[in-house]
Amino acid sequence: MNILFHHRTRGKGAEGVHIRGVTKGLRDLGNNVSILSLPGAEPEEELPSDNNAKNSVSLPLKEQQKPAQKTSLLASLANLTKYTPEFVFELIEVAFNLISLFRLKKAVKEAKAEMIYERYSLFLFISVWWAKKNNMPIVLEINDSCLVHRVRKLHFISLAKKFERWIFKNATGLVFISSEFQRIAKQEFGEIAPSVVSPNAADLDAFILDDEKALALRQKLNIDDKVVIGYVGAFVHWHGIDWFVDMIADKLKDNPEIVLLLIGDGVSYQPIKDRIAKSKVEDQVILTGRVNHDEVSTYLSAMDFGILPDSNNYGSPMKLFEFMAMAKGMVAPDFTPISEVVKDNETSWLFPANNRDVCIEKTLALSANKAEQKQVGLNARQYIETERQWKHNAQQLLSLI
Repeated sequence: MNILFHHRTRGKGAEGVHIRGVTKGLRDLGNNVSILSLPGAEPEEELPSDNNAKNSVSLPLKEQQKPAQKTSLLASLANLTKYTPEFVFELIEVAFNLISLFRLKKAVKEAKAEMIYERYSLFLFISVWWAKKNNMPIVLEINDSCLVHRVRKLHFISLAKKFERWIFKNATGLVFISSEFQRIAKQEFGEIAPSVVSPNAADLDAFILDDEKALALRQKLNIDDKVVIGYVGAFVHWHGIDWFVDMIADKLKDNPEIVLLLIGDGVSYQPIKDRIAKSKVEDQVILTGRVNHDEVSTYLSAMDFGILPDSNNYGSPMKLFEFMAMAKGMVAPDFTPISEVVKDNETSWLFPANNRDVCIEKTLALSANKAEQKQVGLNARQYIETERQWKHNAQQLLSLI
């Protein structure tokens, strides 16, 4: 089948991983997939040409060289988000439907598309309208909504709900990233299109277990005899890495066998660095900053287990699946989207969401049990192999047509 994957995102970080993952899953099932992106936001151009590179990670990536005019256009769109008043930006999003209509019609024709798969964006209704008018199936992947807490607060929330109600009802099918997300939509809108719940997944071609590389990195970092607890992702408050470090820092000296290996960057990076210095545990906390995306799997393999301090009640954290793909369990909050994919003490370890004390206690207690760390990691890898590769997501979404 010829499928057009349409999105209106920047195609970076976790969203880029998801787009590439679903695309790969669809292609692995024998479909031809074309991607319609904003100019300068092509997620597949983010990667090197080597198909064997270990590059499917949720860490923010270094900028790749792209044509100047495309980069400047994407930068201009990004600046609209930063500096334009919210109500103006939302009006621009509504107006963008006109541009999207012409781009979509052209892309469908060029790709000879028989189906559209779209990453849903607020106010973007024209794809469903056009597909319905032309009797073409369109399946929407729901990662965002006006019904959930968002970093960017909406101004025209009533208008967004009206659009979203119509879109969710008139699409051919909907793919929700968690059952909680699906429940919220059904509760608010009542009748919606047929839907499935499809959490994130991992690309095992990108997460190859390599004990030799893991050992070499541990030796290079002088942590070969340590229990290495890892984190990969953005250093932002809503991921909780700031409070996790703040609470565990003073306990590290009493646990000299523990080393924290923290990969990433963001607004919380400097405060975390300052907190580490205050407790004088620089020798037990390694801050790498950003690393090349093709090196992240090696860093994951050098860890004994991971920590996911915080999340939310509707999202599906990409880093959870990436750690599990590398045979590493995670200490994670028991929000519904996590607890429905994790078996506690079997494929990872759960703590009551928002209970920071229990999170720290569980992390410290687990550090003393190497055998459990190893077994849970192996179970996690097997789970990804059998249930949570991108081809499984692709099979689910195709079932809607």
